Amino acid sequence: MPDPLAELQRRQAEALAAGGPARVAKQTAGGRRTARERLTRLLDPGSFLEWDLLVTARSQEGGTPLYGDGVLTGTGTIRGRRVYVFAEDFTVYGGTCAEAAAQKICKVLDAALTMGAPVIGLKDSGGARIQEGVDALAGYAEIFYRNVRCSGVIPQLSVILGPCAGGAVYSPALTDFTCMVAGTSHMFITGPDVVKAVTHESVTAEALGGATAHTTQSGVAHFAVPSDDAACALVTDLLGYLPQNHLEDPPKVPTSDPPTRTAPALNTLIPPDPQQGYDVRTLLAALLDDGRSLEVAAAFAPNIITTFGRLAGQAIGIVATQPCVLAGCLDSNACTKAARFVRTCDAFNLPLLTLVDVPGYLPGTAQEHGGIIRHGAKLLYAYAEASVPKVTLITRKAYGGAYCVLGSKPMRADLVFAYPTAEIAVMGPDGAVSILYRSQLAAAPDPAALKAAKLAEYRATHATPYLAAARGYVDAVIEPAQTRPVLIQALASLATKRDPGVPKKHGNIPL
Repeated sequence: MPDPLAELQRRQAEALAAGGPARVAKQTAGGRRTARERLTRLLDPGSFLEWDLLVTARSQEGGTPLYGDGVLTGTGTIRGRRVYVFAEDFTVYGGTCAEAAAQKICKVLDAALTMGAPVIGLKDSGGARIQEGVDALAGYAEIFYRNVRCSGVIPQLSVILGPCAGGAVYSPALTDFTCMVAGTSHMFITGPDVVKAVTHESVTAEALGGATAHTTQSGVAHFAVPSDDAACALVTDLLGYLPQNHLEDPPKVPTSDPPTRTAPALNTLIPPDPQQGYDVRTLLAALLDDGRSLEVAAAFAPNIITTFGRLAGQAIGIVATQPCVLAGCLDSNACTKAARFVRTCDAFNLPLLTLVDVPGYLPGTAQEHGGIIRHGAKLLYAYAEASVPKVTLITRKAYGGAYCVLGSKPMRADLVFAYPTAEIAVMGPDGAVSILYRSQLAAAPDPAALKAAKLAEYRATHATPYLAAARGYVDAVIEPAQTRPVLIQALASLATKRDPGVPKKHGNIPL
């Protein structure tokens, strides 16, 4: 009679061997790690509890079972916090998704939702397993359904560590954050061979769906890192800003950075010439605890910055227009990027800080025909819908509709502050004077002198923070050096905010 313990040990050894030495060697030859190595580096030492190690595919190649069916699943901890994980194993059936593999992933998603903990997917897959036909497609659909059920309830993170093609790309697209490894990971609906066959266009996998393409052009991915290990480190940092679930507050961490610290350099940061740019990251570094932040989608739509940071240890989300890129104008990509970030922060209880220096929307036929009205409406919707504490700081220009959308008082910002350099108006002084005094300027003996006088008058009477403060649209005009302590006090005063909203099934965001 076979020894039961020996039989267990034999099966476990086969499962741990993954696809065998040859496939493991091929996997690691290019600097990529195996699925098990990745989980070892991601999770706290000894914390991984594996599930379904001995699951096998519904159909076997050559009658030889390969355990795990191309995916490792289970739970563990990261810095002591419970997470649920799955890691696709490219050495087993190319990491392809089939019925058994999908059921394993669905079990992880169900458990994460039930227990209220983040779920992390490490993606390295050739897509749907052709041999299993509709069962493989149904498995993907089951995963997608659960991604939607989990959305806004628990943080979902996708890390692309290899190929991700066809139906495999939709699950990451449904999650909150996507990270790619430069040079080794790819995402596309159809690969280069199919593209060439259908459109006769020759393109490499990297150009079609590499990390650079998706972090700079499509906006599909939020982060690009140089290695598997860097991806694990990024996930750890990112989770540090997020709660376990939508019912909890983000983790608060101790800091030695005094809440009363001032930044005198900010008094001279804003250039006196309104046409001159500056890097808003300098302002952020002066405000946030120890000058640290984690920027999301940094390379996509760089005219607006979306980043996590902390004030007095409290995690917050920050949306900031970037004056040194397109003068901080809002375009279609910037609106979509910021709207998604605002909704993510709102879902997971992160207070929102908005830094405004915006001359308006980017003009041109490309923007209009590309749907900037629709994309701009996404951002309007996101801010109006958000129920977390919302604090806005207007540093310089806040013109027209862009003023309205970026956390203005009428859009229910809780507190709005402005620097003395702030200009809040329907449009910039130059354009306004040219329209308002067109006939006088045309008839004046010295149009330049008249225009200069009218510009000064307009700035003094219309484009000023004191008019907005007099009407209650700005709660306080503050000295730039005092920004950090003012914002910390503001957020502390809003800590107990409760906004149940209007009872309804859901709104209809203009997608």
